[in-house]
Amino acid sequence: MNYDVVIGIEIHIELKTKTKMFSRAPYDFKAKANTCANEIDLALPGTLPCVNEEAVIKALQTCMALNLTIDDLLKFDRKNYYYADLPKGYQITQQFHPLGRDGYIELEGGKKVRINRLHMEEDTAKQFHLSSCSLVDYNRAGVPLIEVVSEADMSSAKEAMSYVEKLRQTVEYLDASDAKMEEGSLRCDVNISLKEAGSNVYGTKVEIKNLNSIANIGSAIEYEIKRQGELLEKGEKIIQETRRYDERNEVTVAMRKKEGTIDYKYFPEPNIFPIRLSKEFIENARSKMAELPSQKAERYINNYGLKEYDVQLLLNKREVAAYFDCVMQDCRNAKVACNMLNSELVGLLAKQELDFENNPISSKHFAQLINILDEGKISSKQAKEVLNEMLKGESPEKIIKDKGLEQISDEATLLKMINEVLDANEQSIIDFKNGKTHVQGYLVGQLMKKSQGKANPALAAKLIAQELAKR
Repeated sequence: MNYDVVIGIEIHIELKTKTKMFSRAPYDFKAKANTCANEIDLALPGTLPCVNEEAVIKALQTCMALNLTIDDLLKFDRKNYYYADLPKGYQITQQFHPLGRDGYIELEGGKKVRINRLHMEEDTAKQFHLSSCSLVDYNRAGVPLIEVVSEADMSSAKEAMSYVEKLRQTVEYLDASDAKMEEGSLRCDVNISLKEAGSNVYGTKVEIKNLNSIANIGSAIEYEIKRQGELLEKGEKIIQETRRYDERNEVTVAMRKKEGTIDYKYFPEPNIFPIRLSKEFIENARSKMAELPSQKAERYINNYGLKEYDVQLLLNKREVAAYFDCVMQDCRNAKVACNMLNSELVGLLAKQELDFENNPISSKHFAQLINILDEGKISSKQAKEVLNEMLKGESPEKIIKDKGLEQISDEATLLKMINEVLDANEQSIIDFKNGKTHVQGYLVGQLMKKSQGKANPALAAKLIAQELAKR
């Protein structure tokens, strides 16, 4: 039997703020356990929450980027459940009044995945389960979160991966979150079911919790499609349950059954009065939005004439695109800069185990190198050599001067060397006259050898062609 795959995704995203959602406690992922928690995070008696304005702004900007309709009445609710990672015995969230509703993300190819809602809430503490006990780190308790809930519009692992990556890239470019899945600042729960092809009746939904990479999302979905399909072919029922992904064995593993809907007993948060967000506040948040990846892509293609493939390579990492924008403040040839950045600098830094935040080559020096290359003062091969030396922090001009790498583009100097090469290769001239035009490349090679690689290749080929025509 053929089946249609139905996929919906819930994504929790930690917002990039200096302090927590309802307290002044700082948050640092790398901090020592239980050093970033105060009396509010620990729910000590008599403490009251206070809404983090910056978190609201970043959540608003995310709503705008995801084409959501914004509710200007900010209201919070209590989600009651008792667990060791929840100090208060409840979580402050937005069950009844989400900040944004009814948006979408457009994937490559034009398909729109609808977004049901985006709401704000606080994160829980983090548990560590040992053989004889469990430990709790309250550093994460109270960190601002947004939860983005999609409609069940995806029908393949590829679409799900594309959706998550597009969302991850969006919040990263907005600077709303660092979106580092491996650190848990962006966490995915995937809901997946199979139904008979063409049927309007949905199958039983299975949830896969806490997927921490784009690759794992794809692998987990592919496995779950196969697992559910095999069960249905045998005539067995799919159990509604929560599963986790075992990365080592590339399988999903049952965690717990889900019997119906859990009653969390939601009710309005009495300690936070509803806040009316003024039009001025909302528009001020909009005016401070960073340029989105789609906007950058359009600018790069229209203003610089870059190819879409090259643009996507630039946009894969926010810091690479930011570096390129800085380079273009001093650079004249965007295409050469883009090619050198994507094909050489990214790989060079990776080999040195460096990222763009610790890139020793300033954007100004990189732009200078591109301008020198574009002017024909050095060859592409020489530019790569210079780029390697620039890791030491020196300017390209100094490296070229110290190493004597400047390309020979003076016609008189080149013609003198060309005629010496031709005089030493009379047979090549005869072969050329007899129609063997490939010898021209050989002669260019001989000239490069004679000039120790300093001859301007394009000019050399042109002058050699002219001299051969004269003989």
